[in-house]
Amino acid sequence: MHVIVLGAGVVGVTTAYYLSQQGCRVTVIDRAPDVGDEASFANGGQLSYSFTDALARPQFVAKIPQLLLGQDPGIQVHLEPGLFAWGLRFLGQCTSRRARENTVAVLNTAMRSAELMDDLRESVPFGFSHRKAGKLVLLSGPSELRAAEANSELKNRHGCNTQILSRVEAIEIEPAIEKMSADFVAAIYSQNDEVADSQTFTSGLRDWLQESGKVSFRLAATVQDIVLDKERATAVSVDSETLDADAIVVCMGAWSNGLLRSVGVDPQVYPVRGYSITLPAGVAAPSVSITALKHRMVFSRINGFMRIAGFADFTGFNTSADSQRCRFLLELAQQLAPNAADYSVSDAHYWGGFRPMTPNGRPRVGPTGIRGLFMNTGHGMLGWTLACASGHDAALAVAQSK
Repeated sequence: MHVIVLGAGVVGVTTAYYLSQQGCRVTVIDRAPDVGDEASFANGGQLSYSFTDALARPQFVAKIPQLLLGQDPGIQVHLEPGLFAWGLRFLGQCTSRRARENTVAVLNTAMRSAELMDDLRESVPFGFSHRKAGKLVLLSGPSELRAAEANSELKNRHGCNTQILSRVEAIEIEPAIEKMSADFVAAIYSQNDEVADSQTFTSGLRDWLQESGKVSFRLAATVQDIVLDKERATAVSVDSETLDADAIVVCMGAWSNGLLRSVGVDPQVYPVRGYSITLPAGVAAPSVSITALKHRMVFSRINGFMRIAGFADFTGFNTSADSQRCRFLLELAQQLAPNAADYSVSDAHYWGGFRPMTPNGRPRVGPTGIRGLFMNTGHGMLGWTLACASGHDAALAVAQSK
């Protein structure tokens, strides 16, 4: 069975891995010159198996006027046409019941992904700076603490292990946060969360898959169309060449909408821009992964470097503010954690990427309404976290369609 995977980010390449485990012959196609070149390239690096809280929740609705007025520095919103229909669906998910359901659904996927990652690491011969770091989510006030207590209780009932810690208890686990200027009063601690370099993982898995002979890669190649024959997807048009396939899996992240909508499938994915800076670790760099919830920022120590990532901008595919947003992220990081990184270096790596967000926060994985056409997209800010489970599920769906 020949399967074409469209997209060579961490989700696409992981899907190719699981398809090869199912005995499929796989071709991965991407317009980028290398794998993991977009949202997988320099994301926060956190495998946040325990932090799956739905963005769509009642508290978000109360913040909408503040967001529209530009008063939340962590989120920018531009009311462009693509946001309206998506935004209405998002608002429909902002109820307490749906927030709980969506949080638990993603949590279950994340916990399976953690188990699959352990299995995958035992099967492949390359490293990718993987480390069981644990994670602390810093809470800055009573409202964040109340919400965290409710979410922690919910997730613990479903097999997740998170704890609410006092400020003193959090500092005992990670002394470096005492040097941070955050006014946090408590923290959520998840011992089992991990950190790793998704781009190194994606590149290493590509090399290993190519050597196996089961997976080939066509990079710097542009897909024009999905070819349908009698209501079945049978091929893709790539750089004016037609490649036949028994099945096609769309793993194009934030760019999945355009191609899928051309054949009548709407995955309801919206591009949410995030940013990161990679710097040498500082004299008080935390070993535990840190999320400063109030500021929408994460700090991850990866192979001697500090990855600082954050923000969520709803501005379509606009990248004009990248320099400004990265500078602001750097300034905020210096204020919040002045000793976590060496901010004086001249060769800091700045990055921006589009995360594919669905209204309910759940990825779209499995068959579409068209025979032979599958999708694995819509992971939002958890693509790295959910890649193994969603890749496994998409491959199983393809294999069962034979």
